[in-house]
Amino acid sequence: MNSNPAVTVFGRLGADPELKYTQSLKAVCSFSLAEQLPGEVTPRWHRIVVWGKQAETCKVQLAKGRPVFVQGQMNTRQFVLNGEAKSQVELTADFIGIPLTKDFGNG
Repeated sequence: MNSNPAVTVFGRLGADPELKYTQSLKAVCSFSLAEQLPGEVTPRWHRIVVWGKQAETCKVQLAKGRPVFVQGQMNTRQFVLNGEAKSQVELTADFIGIPLTKDFGNG
């Protein structure tokens, strides 16, 4: 069980989702999400990661500019790039939804 608290973000996709498969053939989809917070001029960007069947569905249903909301846990991923240790915060999605209103983000 993940000890990170669940968070929910609302925003628009910054690019089309990217679907890949692990060596064990598990689907993993990632995309960027721009969250426009009240009172802020520039959006807050999030890296979203989705696993399994939901990852395959995201690749088919989502596209750049599409409004979505994502609920999941924030995780920090450690990796080495060009010999340098790096880290990146990602939101690992448990649930992704598409708003029913056309007015999403317009007021």
